[in-house]
Formats: sequence, C-alpha cells, structure tokens
Amino acid sequence: MHSYSKSHLLTKLLFDMKKYCLFVSLTLVIVLTSCSKHVTDPLVSNTYFSQWNECTALSALKDYVDDVTNPKSPNFIKAEDRIATFDMDGTFVGELFPTYFEYNLLEYRVLDDPAYRDKAPEDVRQTAQEIRDFVRNGKPLPDHFNLKHGRAAAKAYSGMTLAEFDAYVKAFAEKPANGFKGMTFGQGTYKPMLEIINYLKDHGFTYYVVSGSDRYIVRALATAVGFDANHVIGTDYGLCSSKQGDANPLDYTMDKDEKIIRSDEFILKDEKNNKVLQISKEIGKVPVLSFGNSSGDAAMHNYCLSNNRYRTAAFMLVADDDARDHANLAEAAKREAKWREANYHIISMKNDFKTIYGPNVQKVDFVFPK
Repeated sequence: MHSYSKSHLLTKLLFDMKKYCLFVSLTLVIVLTSCSKHVTDPLVSNTYFSQWNECTALSALKDYVDDVTNPKSPNFIKAEDRIATFDMDGTFVGELFPTYFEYNLLEYRVLDDPAYRDKAPEDVRQTAQEIRDFVRNGKPLPDHFNLKHGRAAAKAYSGMTLAEFDAYVKAFAEKPANGFKGMTFGQGTYKPMLEIINYLKDHGFTYYVVSGSDRYIVRALATAVGFDANHVIGTDYGLCSSKQGDANPLDYTMDKDEKIIRSDEFILKDEKNNKVLQISKEIGKVPVLSFGNSSGDAAMHNYCLSNNRYRTAAFMLVADDDARDHANLAEAAKREAKWREANYHIISMKNDFKTIYGPNVQKVDFVFPK
C-alpha cells in the first residue's frame, strides 16, 4: 500500500510538471506572437495619425516606412541612413498669416517696435514697408525680394546676442496670429504634419528642418513646435563675439565674459539649390525622404530622389483649403498639377487633414491696426 502511494504520487507529479511546462510554452508563444504583431502589423501605425483622413498620401507613406524598416525587405534601410528632410514654412508651419513668420517679424520690428523703429536705416525701413504694402494692399513684392529681405534682416537684428534674439522671436510668437481666432503665431503649426515627424522618429528616422527662414528664427520656434533645434538648416547670417569688432576672427580670441552676437552680414538664402548644397555640407548624406510645399523645395526633393542606393519618396503639401486657412485656390491647383507631373506624392490640406491648426482655431479676416 505504501509502495503504491509513492508510485501514484510520482506519476501525478510528473503529469503536473508536464501541464505546467505546456502552460509556460503556450504563454510564451502568445506573448511573443503579440509582440511580433505589435512590431509588424501595419495597423499599428494608424495610432500615430489621429489628425488625418485616410488618403493616398498617408497610405503611400506608411507603405514606404513599413517596407524600408523591415529587415527582411530588399528595400531595408539601416537606421543611420534613414534621413528625412522637412521644409518649414507652408510644410508644417503656417505661412498665410498673412505671410511668412520672418516677414511679419521684420515688419513689426522696423515699423511697430518702439525700441527699434526710430533706429532703422532707411533701406531697412523701405523693405519693411514693402512687406506691409504686400500684406495690406496686395502690392507685389519686388523681384528677388528674398535677398532684399535677407540684407535688411541682417541689419535689423545686428548687435543682438543669440539669447536676446531667441527671446525676441519667442515674444513675437506669443502674439495672436493675424487671420485666426484662438491661436498665436507660435501655435500656428499643421498638426497632421507634426504627427508625421513623430511617426518617423519612432521608426528610426533622423529628420532635419531645411528652411528658407533665418536659422535662428527656426531654432527659436523649435521648442514650441516640437522639433530639435540642433537639426535645423536655414538662411545664414554672420556672427561674431561681442568685443571682436572689426578684428579678423583668425586673429582674435574671445574672453570668457563675451557673448556671441549677430552681425550685419547676410550670408546665404537657403532656398532652391542652396538647400541641396547645405544638406550636402551639414548632413553629409543624401536623404531618403523629403517633405515640402513649393518650388523652393523641388531641388531638395530631386536630390532625395537621386539617391540610387535606397528606395526614396518625396511629398508636396498643397494649401488648397480656403475654409480653414487663407488659401489661394487657383495657385494651389497650379502647384498640384506641377507636383503630380514631377511624380511627387501630393498631400491635400482640404481632403487629407481632419484639422489644420487644431479644432478650436477659426479662420477670420485679417486685421491691420492703423
């Protein structure tokens, strides 16, 4: 009897151990399968895009990212080569209130800022007035105004330390955005496009903001917008240390108590082919993804698409929504036709965005104080 009990207990113990091992194995299979599904299931990427409607552009982007981040795909791109470039104005920051942020800023500094308006040189004042006439009266800007603005901006902010200029930009960004209710200039970002930046970051992409705007303006906006200030390429202005004066920087050594200040030198407008040259110099790799909205971004897109090493894609955003933004529909239609002919993916603000600036922002008429 005693011998039978031992044998019975041993058999029961072995049976219980098999059941336990089977349970553990099944549990591991379920967990690993769930984890694998979380990583590879394309539907997971939908959680990033709460501000988007289902659309061709979004499907193309998700298909691209799923493909190039899949180690088993022949189009797999190593993380260190997943470089994405973004234009800023009109691509993920508004440019229609009523013109570019940096143009609005110069107009304010030269014509309205009591601390500077009486000190502005005549050519700088003329440039600011041309911006005012453009936004208020629709008077066309002179040819090559981007260069004229660059030279005027260099003088208007000359002598400001980088910290002072950063604070100046941020203070202006807190002003109500002209043409909108419920939004400041600094909040004037396209929420769906910011979701793309976060999506790419989470999938191992490194992104750079490659803007025609002042590099230091773009950096000042970085925190509020939500991108990294050290990933900015933009229009460049001269710098010097605060006691350097006219001394050659190769012959001068700054003291510990000196600050870096802006000089009156305008170096380079970061538009069109200059974007490509700047990307080549500052990144050192050809991008695989590119996002923009205008002819100033086409060279950057084509540079990306010239990357024969990897699968690439370029996206153009079209400002075709005159209900939620101050769009020029005729101009939007021309741009869309041009970008489709160039085989860029088209993002339609009107059709693809659930919201542009957020659900509580309302388009209103522009207001110009006397």
